[in-house]
Amino acid sequence: MVAAMSIGSRLAGWLFEPVPLARVAVLRVLVFAFVIVDVLLLHTSGWYHGHADPVWYEPLVMGEVLHLPPASVLLVEVLKWGCVVAAALALSGRAPRLLGWTVAVCWVWYQYVAFSYGKVDHDRADFVVALALLPTVGLAHLSDRRRSEAAGFALRAVQLAAIATYFLSAWAKIRFGGFEWVNSATMVRAVVRRGTPWAEWLLDVPWTLHSFQWVLMAAELTAPVIFLLSERWRRRAVGAWFVFHAMTYAAITIAFWPHLVMMLAFLPLEEYADRLRARTRSFVQRRVRSGAAPPGASTPASRPGAGVG
Repeated sequence: MVAAMSIGSRLAGWLFEPVPLARVAVLRVLVFAFVIVDVLLLHTSGWYHGHADPVWYEPLVMGEVLHLPPASVLLVEVLKWGCVVAAALALSGRAPRLLGWTVAVCWVWYQYVAFSYGKVDHDRADFVVALALLPTVGLAHLSDRRRSEAAGFALRAVQLAAIATYFLSAWAKIRFGGFEWVNSATMVRAVVRRGTPWAEWLLDVPWTLHSFQWVLMAAELTAPVIFLLSERWRRRAVGAWFVFHAMTYAAITIAFWPHLVMMLAFLPLEEYADRLRARTRSFVQRRVRSGAAPPGASTPASRPGAGVG
């Protein structure tokens, strides 16, 4: 009993480990900014489903539970611009719960519209977790160094969802393709279908793609190890994943944009924000000191009567 209570206490301490509120504030800015970019530029397939014949509508589990109707032009436009307007207002940091959950409802429903007429992209699950939980923290300013258990839990949940994306991806490969997936031609097929000049040459050296599948499977299965690493190595692990995604995009133009935003939850974002502000102030000060006098200003020697005494 004592051992169980001790384990439970440690688990609760890990899940609710306090973090600076500024870290959540920075992540929320990045999340809301991404929502605007995503809806307007990246993942825009939801909008044209408003014109689709309802006969093609196949409700997902969420739609069946909530009895969501097929898309219409009006519904899609409300969801699309509701995302953009609410996210733009949320960037101010005001009314974090009201605006945050408004963004969550509009964005999730907008994605649902897109996925109810075709495939479901698995790189957006952890982003849903962030949209749902980050508003629970309440007010958080970019310079707020107070530590909060609510902020710690929200970030920990995002971290767990992000790593689960990797691990469950490997599990899906094993479940549907078996352990022989690593010896299949999946990467060859991907390069044939979507390959760029950066990757097409690999088709002439097939062992490289074969080896990459083994590396990918190993990396995804061991992704949870990131929670056991020190702060320094955790940052390096995040950097390694970003390099992997950059290579993937360069090779087959596939990027998991919302997932990459969520991986930032592992980093001390408030420290990076402080450094950026300090460098910006330093740059502005140097420009002011080295720049010319403002228009209309004059030196004492150039003013009428200067030097007359």
